[in-house]
Amino acid sequence: MPAFTKIVLFTDTDGRARFREESVPLDEGTPQSALSAVMPSGGYQLRTSPVGFRSSFHCTGAPQWVFILGGQMEISLQDGSARVFGPGEHFYSADVLPAGATFDAGVHGHWSRQVGPDPLVTLFVRG
Repeated sequence: MPAFTKIVLFTDTDGRARFREESVPLDEGTPQSALSAVMPSGGYQLRTSPVGFRSSFHCTGAPQWVFILGGQMEISLQDGSARVFGPGEHFYSADVLPAGATFDAGVHGHWSRQVGPDPLVTLFVRG
C-alpha cells in the first residue's frame, strides 16, 4: 500500500523539539490516485519572508502543516541539528510548549530562517 511520509517537528518528553517521521497510509482512492483519509483542518495562512529573515527560538502556537511554496526554510533545534526544506517539501509543526511549562529559550522550541537567494513563501494549514 502506498504511503506518505509525514515529517513531524514535536516536543519530546524532555521538553526539547525533535524531528521524527510517520507514515500516513494512502489507502483510499484508486491505484492511479491514492488518497489518505480526510484530515481535519482549522484554516490556513500564507506567509512571505524576505531574504535574511531569521526568527528567535519559539514554540509552535498550535499544531500546523508547513508547506514550502518558494525559497528555502531552515529549522534549527536546541541540540544544534537543522533541516532545510525547499519548494514542494513539508513538515508538521507540533512542538508546542509543554503543559504547565514557562517558555525557556535555552530549552524549548526551534528557530527558522530563510536561506538561499529567494524570499521564503510558505503555506500554514492548522491541524
